Amino acid sequence: MPTDTVGRFLAALDPEHREAVSARSREEQERLAGAWERELEADDELDTLDELSPRAAEAEAARRVMEREAG
Repeated sequence: MPTDTVGRFLAALDPEHREAVSARSREEQERLAGAWERELEADDELDTLDELSPRAAEAEAARRVMEREAG
């Protein structure tokens, strides 16, 4: 399991987004991973989900970051 923020973010993404983000520059990957971490920290609903399933919370935060990125 990855321990750095970018690696954890990539692991939380669905395969299609993981491939797209992996093709981006390291700087862009770090920016998205930072947004992902802020999403995990800021949303109380994700805190509750994290207690039940940390992977599900990370995946949901990653989905939200990529949705904002596309929109």
